[in-house]
Amino acid sequence: MEQDTAKTLQQPPSTALLDFNRVSHPLIEIITMPCIHHPATAAACVRKLQALLRAVGACTRGMELGGLRCDVNVSVRKRHEPFTDAGGKGHEYAGVKGLGQRTEIKNLSSLRAVEDAIVAERDRQIRILEAGGVIEGETRGWALGSTETRRLRGKEGEVDYRYMPDPDLAPVLVGEGLLDRMRESMPRLPDELLDVLTGEDGGYGMSIKDAKTLIGMDEGERLEYYFEAVERLGGLLTNEERKMVRGGVGRVVGNWVVHELTGLLTSADVQFDPTRVSAGNLASIIASVVKREVTGTTAKSLLATVFAGDERSVEQIIEEDNLRLRPMGDEEYVAMGKSLVEENPEMVRAIKVKGQKGKIMWFVGQMLKIGEEGRVEAKRAEETMRKLVDIE
Repeated sequence: MEQDTAKTLQQPPSTALLDFNRVSHPLIEIITMPCIHHPATAAACVRKLQALLRAVGACTRGMELGGLRCDVNVSVRKRHEPFTDAGGKGHEYAGVKGLGQRTEIKNLSSLRAVEDAIVAERDRQIRILEAGGVIEGETRGWALGSTETRRLRGKEGEVDYRYMPDPDLAPVLVGEGLLDRMRESMPRLPDELLDVLTGEDGGYGMSIKDAKTLIGMDEGERLEYYFEAVERLGGLLTNEERKMVRGGVGRVVGNWVVHELTGLLTSADVQFDPTRVSAGNLASIIASVVKREVTGTTAKSLLATVFAGDERSVEQIIEEDNLRLRPMGDEEYVAMGKSLVEENPEMVRAIKVKGQKGKIMWFVGQMLKIGEEGRVEAKRAEETMRKLVDIE
């Protein structure tokens, strides 16, 4: 633990500005052992630490907004060989011996910067060593978009920092009672949330990829929105309807929150706002699909309408815009499917002879495309095409 002093703003070529606005703010410094051997691993470590700190409320802002900064120490040596300098000795850090001379890269402000700066500094040190040079202990800087680190100042040894004990600062004693109380009051950590979201038995059944994405979205706000939408949807469905949802209610809501809603936010280039499409409205849209009141394609259009600011209820939009599903009969699906099979023999051959069964969804897409809007259901279209092409 330490107190912040000032923020240094470098103004090339020779000016440095000091920002004293954060003087005396408390800082927590977390230091790892010299045991990370790949730039991507270092970035993943910072990402995990950031997720943990956010989860417990110790860090409320992202790296780009100054809530977390990373200093990286980089040294190189030949793989599986201890480093030796001209004197036949290597360097030792925290009890780990045989390491190369390290340099420190200060104030990295994004995960991308962590990875790119390590790659640049690693390559610089390798070039120097292979040319017969010596790595100097120094502090270096990095700017986004750069291809090389730059020297800031020489690195002082521990004895040169001139730290002195302050008699007014008493030791910080952390008792077991405080630890127990913190454990009891601490929110769920990311790993626990991941288990909850991906669990099949009593969990939400999401894929690991979608669950990780959801946990990291919008500093936890999207996750709260997801849980509310799941609860709302559960209240709109009967037990039988919940059993009919492919993959489970949690997985379906996850798809809409992580993919469909994100797609609209990205296209509109706006930040997530839980009031734009309320959790209740999202649940109503999904429920209309589950209850076969609208098709999946119509539901996506319905979501876009609400997202765009239509203040009518979901039920009103369905009724007034004539979006309600008008189911096709089996004979209509078969007739449409047979026509597509006859027109696309090569696609049928790819499925039946070459075993490219995933292409069956191409036929489903064509049925959705050419069918009357609001009538073709993807699930029934797939079932029909599988029967016609004779695949399981």
